[in-house]
Amino acid sequence: MKITCHMITSLDGRLLPERWGDPADGTIDQLVEAHYETTAATLNAEGWIVGRRTMAAFTDQAAPAPLLDEPLDRPPHLADRGGRAVAVAIDPGARLNFPRGHIDGDHPVVVLGERVPDERLAALRESGVSYVFAGPDGDRLADAMEALARGFGLRHLLLEGGGVTNGAFLAAGLIDRISTLICPTVDALAGVPSIFDAAAPADSHPAAGQHLRLAACDTLDGGVVWLRHDVIHD
Repeated sequence: MKITCHMITSLDGRLLPERWGDPADGTIDQLVEAHYETTAATLNAEGWIVGRRTMAAFTDQAAPAPLLDEPLDRPPHLADRGGRAVAVAIDPGARLNFPRGHIDGDHPVVVLGERVPDERLAALRESGVSYVFAGPDGDRLADAMEALARGFGLRHLLLEGGGVTNGAFLAAGLIDRISTLICPTVDALAGVPSIFDAAAPADSHPAAGQHLRLAACDTLDGGVVWLRHDVIHD
């Protein structure tokens, strides 16, 4: 399965549009609304992937629940998605609540750790939500993506952050293409989330063995630059 990381950023790669100043012509809100979803639609993906914090904007979130002391080997649950796109949330502790089996018309899928208790799995099934496992702590993303691709026959998903989730996918070598919309604005504050924020030691190299090749570059209305890079893996 192919994964494209699709993001809209400031010139310095930051991810919070509410912090950005307006360009010389127009507003940031106009640029984001005009270009982000429009360009995403041209990428012909069958769904999208975000982290727990990003998905919390679309559904409810509970306080952390006690996890099992030991992981359990349980099968994934793949509900009938009815031909809909999938909305994948990386949520190792199963903190997200889904009162219904869709997110803006897309079918929700949760990537879990193997120490999630059975009652949380039952609640997801009752809501019509699919889930797959990513190892004991929910960080074996390759296993989860393989289960999704095999179970649903998926060929292409968009990875849409935030930075920690994008960084984890990059470090795991799972990104095949990067699609970046660069807005004519600068954030400039240290510590603001960026496109890739891998949670790793300071002396590590999460992007090691991965090389970018420019595939396309377009200038869009409002001065937004749209870059597409293929990721070449050693």
